[in-house]
Amino acid sequence: MNLVSILGTAAAIASTVSFAPQALQIIRTRQTKDISLGMYTITVIGFALWCAYGVLLRQWPLIASNTICLALSGFILMMKLLPRRAKNKVADAITPEP
Repeated sequence: MNLVSILGTAAAIASTVSFAPQALQIIRTRQTKDISLGMYTITVIGFALWCAYGVLLRQWPLIASNTICLALSGFILMMKLLPRRAKNKVADAITPEP
């Protein structure tokens, strides 16, 4: 593997993993009040566009990493938009509240 591939792989992993702590925090606390709706809306749109770009170029690394980021950021946005009762239901389905 050459330096460019290593750098690209590391960047994709870092970007993808960066959303996991926020998603886990939301599941644990069931709180989204401090999350920016505007930021996550733009982020989801951006990842959807990156996925489309990757598909058009047939670049699987772009498609794979951005699809995972889209799913995680989309989950965070969905949890932000859901009413409290529905948010609790989703979080309980993933991990029951203690």
